[in-house]
Amino acid sequence: MFRCLRWLSLVSLIVLASTAHAVTVQDQQGTFTLNTLPQRIVVLELSFADALAAVDVSPVGIADDNDPQRLFPEVRAKLQPWQSVGLRGQPSLEAISALHPDLIIADSSRHATIYAALQRIAPVLLLQSRNETYQENLHSAAIIGEVVGKNAEMQQRLALHQQRMQAAAAKLPAGTSVMFGTSRENQFTLHSAASYTGGVLTALGLKVSQPINQAPMTVLSLEQLLAQNPDWLLVAHYRDESIIKNWQRDPLWSLMNAERLHHIRTVDSNSWARARGLFAAEKIATDAVTIFTAP
Repeated sequence: MFRCLRWLSLVSLIVLASTAHAVTVQDQQGTFTLNTLPQRIVVLELSFADALAAVDVSPVGIADDNDPQRLFPEVRAKLQPWQSVGLRGQPSLEAISALHPDLIIADSSRHATIYAALQRIAPVLLLQSRNETYQENLHSAAIIGEVVGKNAEMQQRLALHQQRMQAAAAKLPAGTSVMFGTSRENQFTLHSAASYTGGVLTALGLKVSQPINQAPMTVLSLEQLLAQNPDWLLVAHYRDESIIKNWQRDPLWSLMNAERLHHIRTVDSNSWARARGLFAAEKIATDAVTIFTAP
């Protein structure tokens, strides 16, 4: 009888432990409920790994484009070794399944078409990442903190993040006109104030290019770039052969304020354009202070 009672008590403790974490949040699919604390998490975007690292939670799998260097050193330092599950745009369902996850965090833009397949593997928390704004990213981080049982820790980290961003903003020339964009061989893409990086720069007190035709990101011609005429031009080159190099040989290039003022800078494409998250925003802030305060 005594042994039976002990066994029942143990079972009760296990049941209580498994249900104590029951949490319900709103994700991009609607209402998401998880009844147990996740132990084996797979994330399909860099920003989700950033959020987990912020509260010292390590995923077992990351869609890291088969390149661990895509994650910041500060993020990698807080994570245990993980298994790559392939490209962010096309993660391997077989690799994900082999990790036996109890939670998958996926991007509502990239992974909508495989959402049902992912659900057959594990519960899927569907959040914005690829097309999110800076403020939406902070909201997603808060949701992730709640789902993984680190709500208090995430709130503390978000408060620290705000302090760091405010400290960086105090060192920058408020209201300075800035354009940020990405460059490939055949196109330059403006990231406006409605984009993630544009939102970070706006939060730092800089005057960022506004959306064109309400689009957060827009491909510009040289003439359209000159019409914007920023005082500062920050460019993340995705390729060594960049259209900017061709434009710099065009006589029109010399008419741009940023060129006349010698205010054109190259920034890291990984931290400024590919990654998103608390660590990413803080890296952009640090880079901006260096750029704008350099003699």
